Amino acid sequence: MSIRNLLFFLAVLLCSACSSDIFLDHNGNMPEQDKVDQVQLGMSKQEVDNLLGSPSLITGLNDNHWIYMSSTVRKFAFLRPEEKERSVLALSFDNDKVSKIDTRSLADGNNISIDTDETKLTERKLGFFRKYFGGVGNYTPFEGSKEQGL
Repeated sequence: MSIRNLLFFLAVLLCSACSSDIFLDHNGNMPEQDKVDQVQLGMSKQEVDNLLGSPSLITGLNDNHWIYMSSTVRKFAFLRPEEKERSVLALSFDNDKVSKIDTRSLADGNNISIDTDETKLTERKLGFFRKYFGGVGNYTPFEGSKEQGL
């Protein structure tokens, strides 16, 4: 293989790898908008399940909060993934009937920054000997054996 062919092959490979359509990642199971529009207050859980299918997430101790969600993330080579689209439908139930319908999108979300500060400990630091030899003589594997008759 000549150098010219190798360079051509690498150029074609690089150009094809830069296509953004290849790296769109769709997650979740958000139902179609026309089905979401049919959900009304007072519908039973069974009616909602028949209409929308199983939710992405069921929260709460008594399964009264259903969340349907989906997102589209653009992944481009080694760069940080970017969320392009997000849809969330939250349904709350009271006595197995829909009591609240809430829809959210990417614009409604908040960016959360990670705090890298450290919490300072108030306890004193142990020295080398106390750390590694401080428990010598304190090992009692059968401490409760006198009470149990062992």
